[in-house]
Amino acid sequence: MLPRKKAQVAFASAVIMLCLSGLATYLTIVRLMESEKWVVHTHEVQETLGNLDAAVLNAERACSGYVITGSADFLTSFEDAEPGIYQALQHLRELTKDNPTQQQLSTRLEEITARRLALFRDSIDLKKSTPQDQLGQANISRRGLPMAFEIASTMQQMRDEEQRLLAVRAHATRHLFTVAVVVLMITFILALIMFSVHYRLLSAELEARDQAERSVRESEKSLRSLTARLLRLQDEERRRFSRELHDSLGQYLAGVKMNLDMFSSSQPADRLLSEAIQLLDQSIAETRTISHLLHPPLLDEAGFSSAAKWYLEGFAQRSGIEVKMDLPSDVGRLPKPIELGLFRVLQESLTNIHRHSGSSKAEVALRLFPHQVMLEVRDYGKGIPRELLENFRTKGTNFGVGLAGMRERVRELGGQLDVQPKTPGNSISVTLPLSEKANAAAD
Repeated sequence: MLPRKKAQVAFASAVIMLCLSGLATYLTIVRLMESEKWVVHTHEVQETLGNLDAAVLNAERACSGYVITGSADFLTSFEDAEPGIYQALQHLRELTKDNPTQQQLSTRLEEITARRLALFRDSIDLKKSTPQDQLGQANISRRGLPMAFEIASTMQQMRDEEQRLLAVRAHATRHLFTVAVVVLMITFILALIMFSVHYRLLSAELEARDQAERSVRESEKSLRSLTARLLRLQDEERRRFSRELHDSLGQYLAGVKMNLDMFSSSQPADRLLSEAIQLLDQSIAETRTISHLLHPPLLDEAGFSSAAKWYLEGFAQRSGIEVKMDLPSDVGRLPKPIELGLFRVLQESLTNIHRHSGSSKAEVALRLFPHQVMLEVRDYGKGIPRELLENFRTKGTNFGVGLAGMRERVRELGGQLDVQPKTPGNSISVTLPLSEKANAAAD
């Protein structure tokens, strides 16, 4: 509350000072701003007149070119120039709507320009219908000369009127310049005072914000620790559930199948019994698959390389996605947390490819280094939108539970997760350290 009260006191003081100084200079500043606006307005009118003159000249050149050569390019140029003429006339009328004299001249200019354009169209139509009628073209040209002079005269009158107004407004601007300098000096002094006050308030606010950010970082650290704990509990639960499926339900199903096999061999097997045995076979296979996917026994028994090869072969059969494997033959055993982390990243990456990318093939590569291991999964699908991917990489913005879980798991192991756009598809690479510190953190 203390910084807020100080800000309120500083604001009230600034308002009082500005009222005292601004009361004397308000009218001067307003008049100066109005004069400045009219100076700009005069230049806009003159510029619009120039644009209109250029557009009419372009239309005349295009018309003459078409009459002389008969080329369709000149006809296209003429058609392109017409909208610009009407647009300039409309803009000119809007700019001069507060000046009755200029409005009358604008109306006159519109009428003459419309007649001039009509003559251009007559000339083009005559060229189309009677290409060799030079006499008719000469007659049209003679009729157009007075209109051209009248257009030029009207434009000059509008320029002269605007120039006269500009001179009056420029004189008023020069008259107010001295007053404006004094006002600016006073305002500068007041601004310095306000700046010093606000600087102190800003310092206090930044200090409070630093404290808030430190609290947020501590909360984020606690949240990450909790997330890592949840991931470890999830892995342990998967391992236990996998073991229960294999040891209990799988054994029960196997026993039922043995009994059915003996029953089938001891007496004639009918169709229902055969279907029951077939369904039981499928249940046993599905139970084994679920058990292995939750936590493959090969991961504990033979390590990541064997478990990854088994999983990739099964994934390719189930999904129909062609998977190219580049796994070294001499991987050996890695620390258990590293193996589990790599396998979960591999599972989540391939699941995302199957669900979202639409890719028909994928590549998996494992690289071993003295102090770290790197896993890269590449797809050739539609890819992640560039904006979402850039926010994920630079700002840490999550756009999916899977990638967020992978990043937290990798971060807990002391590693790095990077998602790179490819043409086509994306590449997810995970780098995990093999140091004792990273292993201890994973435990």
